[in-house]
Amino acid sequence: MADKSFDLVVIGSGPGGYVAAIRAAQLGMKTAIIERDKLGGVCLNWGCIPTKALLRTSEVYTTMKHAEEFGLKAEKISFDIDAIVKRSRGVAGRMEKGIGFLMKKNKVETIMGEARLKGGNGATPSVVVKTDKGEEKITAKHVIIATGARARTIPAAGLEPDGKFIWASKEAMVPDMMPKSMLVIGSGAIGIEFASFYNAMGAEVTVVEMVDRILPAEDKEISDFALKAFKKQGMNIITSASVEKLDKGKDSVKATIKGKDGKTQEIEVERVVLAIGITGNTENLGLEEIGVKVERGHIVVNEWLETGVKGVYAIGDVVGAPWLAHKASHEGVICVEKIAGKKDVHPLDVDMIPGCTYCQPQIASIGLTEAEAKEKGYKVKVGRFPFQGNGKAVALGEPEGLVKTVFDEKTGELLGAHMIGAEVTELIQGFGIAKTLEATEEDLFHTIFPHPTLSEMMHESVLDAYGKVIHT
Repeated sequence: MADKSFDLVVIGSGPGGYVAAIRAAQLGMKTAIIERDKLGGVCLNWGCIPTKALLRTSEVYTTMKHAEEFGLKAEKISFDIDAIVKRSRGVAGRMEKGIGFLMKKNKVETIMGEARLKGGNGATPSVVVKTDKGEEKITAKHVIIATGARARTIPAAGLEPDGKFIWASKEAMVPDMMPKSMLVIGSGAIGIEFASFYNAMGAEVTVVEMVDRILPAEDKEISDFALKAFKKQGMNIITSASVEKLDKGKDSVKATIKGKDGKTQEIEVERVVLAIGITGNTENLGLEEIGVKVERGHIVVNEWLETGVKGVYAIGDVVGAPWLAHKASHEGVICVEKIAGKKDVHPLDVDMIPGCTYCQPQIASIGLTEAEAKEKGYKVKVGRFPFQGNGKAVALGEPEGLVKTVFDEKTGELLGAHMIGAEVTELIQGFGIAKTLEATEEDLFHTIFPHPTLSEMMHESVLDAYGKVIHT
């Protein structure tokens, strides 16, 4: 068993882990990163990046089917599912190589293998890595766990992937055929993105959600707008219902769906996608032996991402919601800079984290919803601006959408922003910057937005909250 020593060891190379490793190296720490599969983790290889490649394909395909609206002619439009998957995997592969380059550039040692924490006794636990060449024992002053999460399953109800009829995210990204019908269980970001892709490519999609509306984390007005848009596209949406069981047949799956009223219905589909949440990858890390606390599938940490064990930290999906790559990356920087003793480090403020869903139409938000703001006791001013009032949106052929802003009437603080429509996942960062800089409504009033752009709707929404809107 070879022995190695580092200032910092990061277990997991997803957006949290690799960013933490790079920042540590920048601050002069001798750093190693351990990965059991592929650099970039689930996000880069089986999540954020390849799904966006698939969704881009569906966007182009949808546009092609409406070519006549742009004065163009396109006949016999079709697709090759194998080529679609190949492109998506190619994008992921290219990004994985990029992470490898960044590790070398920043002199972070990459160790491929399975890590397990051992020992402690008042000191930072050592890390034993099982590789294809044997075991390596690694000691470090600090260890960051960034092992991410995986899809939640309910085996008792048959809600677990079988690799053929019932898919989790991974299987849904590499289909061997394009199903004619599909059931998506769960209407959060993951479920809705897959529903949007397969619906656009021609599948008859049914979405089942346990609560009374889809996209429950979003502002209700945005959820309602999305529901209408998805139904218009042909999706079947069933809310306040649960899938009680799945029965697999020779070529299909029969799902029993139970409504809040106790009534049941059965639907038969070719494929099922599970999107019922995620649970942290906490197993086989030796956490129990060294005393790291795990609750409901996630590692418990304080505001500085410290576990209760000396020298051991955790970041990203493995510590819980919100399960977002950019949240993991930011936590990685916070954690490493705190370890390095930097004075200008601040704990993560979840109200500053944008959330994006890359369906058609796109959805993006930051901060409090209107309901949340009122529940917290704020007296609010709310502004809205429709896409149909924006010249760029109409010119793009994307007139469906809404920008909504929520302000504290007393101070003018921007409490939240919520958007649905074309490219809102790119626009939301403007409100992210505004919140970070603690901009008031006056600051936003006096900001000059370029014309013609979609971003003008952000300005108009702010103006609308204060009775100053121009273009409606």
